[in-house]
Amino acid sequence: MRASESRDRGYVTAETAVVVPSLIALLGLLLWGGAAVVAQVRCVDAAGAGARAAARGEPPERIHRAVREVAPRGAGLETSREGDLVRVLVTARAAGPGPLGVELEAEAVAYAEPG
Repeated sequence: MRASESRDRGYVTAETAVVVPSLIALLGLLLWGGAAVVAQVRCVDAAGAGARAAARGEPPERIHRAVREVAPRGAGLETSREGDLVRVLVTARAAGPGPLGVELEAEAVAYAEPG
């Protein structure tokens, strides 16, 4: 065994000990980010469904049901009407480790149908 080989022993183990946890942390962050994006898209879709239901003049319980079918679990819902406009706001919290949980929000507006 040469002197340079004996000095290099253990470097691969040390590098692996640093790289593998970093890759696992990166993978976890990517998965969390993907889940947050999916939850945001679900909030947008839920707000649109709620605004369409409200614009048709549906009763509040049917608007809530339309939103709950699409929104992430635990999402909040606010509806308001300003003249001919109906607004639906959906809020949710994307799960995340510790302080990485993010508040999500989506709003949709529709004209109320006559009648």
